[in-house]
Amino acid sequence: MSVAPTPKPPLTIWSDPRVQAHQSSGYHAERPARLDAALRGARAVVAEVHGQERSIPAPASREALSRVHDPAYLDRLDAADALGTRVQLDPDTYFGPGSLGAAKLAAGGAIAMVEAIMASETDLGMLLARPPGHHAPHDRAMGFCLLNNVAVGAAHARALGARRVAIIDWDVHHGNGTQDIFWRDPDVLFISLHQAPLYPDSGWVNETGEAEGAGATINLPFPAAGDGALYAAAFERVVLPVLDEAQPDLILVSAGYDGHARDPLASMLLRDGDYAWMAARLREASQRLCHGRIGFCLEGGYDLGALEAGVGATLRGAVDPASYPTPSSGAPPPAAARIVDGVVRAAAPWWRCLRDDPSGRSISAA
Repeated sequence: MSVAPTPKPPLTIWSDPRVQAHQSSGYHAERPARLDAALRGARAVVAEVHGQERSIPAPASREALSRVHDPAYLDRLDAADALGTRVQLDPDTYFGPGSLGAAKLAAGGAIAMVEAIMASETDLGMLLARPPGHHAPHDRAMGFCLLNNVAVGAAHARALGARRVAIIDWDVHHGNGTQDIFWRDPDVLFISLHQAPLYPDSGWVNETGEAEGAGATINLPFPAAGDGALYAAAFERVVLPVLDEAQPDLILVSAGYDGHARDPLASMLLRDGDYAWMAARLREASQRLCHGRIGFCLEGGYDLGALEAGVGATLRGAVDPASYPTPSSGAPPPAAARIVDGVVRAAAPWWRCLRDDPSGRSISAA
């Protein structure tokens, strides 16, 4: 008698209580309560859709980390860990006795998620771990981040045979570390939507990559008080058309929730439904382009209620994108259109889909 195969879960989340060993000696915005809040939001959706939660099976290996980080930097982290004391790696980034183990586990979670998604063991995944990673460039800690989780995951996907990986970063801060790591890499498309000016004071439209990676970085710097209409315009005009042209084998999302209107570290006006809408559109893109392969990596988000709600909204949008359609509101607001036009002009030399505006008029790349 044949046994029916076990259906794969519609959603899998990865986490591990051991990452909570990364703690500051006093109050810090990047604190263990963040992960508790994110897990509440995610677990509610897992229960609703009969998904699953997995523990992170292993920390990232030296080999996996060395794909994106300078070995000399990894040596410095090992040396700091061996001291067993608390130090500041930069003005914003603390490091204590449990920090390196937590960071390696978080990066290992990105690897586990990517392996499961690429093997079609789950329809979509989310890594819920800390510390976050997208500010960590190849050679140092920065902005609360020690190791770049999403970059480790993308590089691992390439090692597994993915031809091209796309990373969409909607954290309110520019993902400077991810940009640095893939700056010359044509096989990793990096698109960042962020508030500017704001820490880390990078991510301008003229930052597009170089050498073979020219054009594979696209930055959408938004002024303070940007709302869902602005992000929707950016998705419709830039993010989704470029994804369709790039044809990635995997989509990863640096999912930060500090663009929420309630977050204390920035000044954007996103709401829960905006995260659901963006996740829905990216899930649809993954279904068109790469057999539904999409994974979300937790980045920032410092209002606990907004973080819990934002994570839940993201997963609901990704699981059931049809429930979060694009509103038929016509043209985007003029201010949003002007901002997106600047990005289109900067990126158009490398992307055919951006060389004509919606009315068919050629857009100059000058």
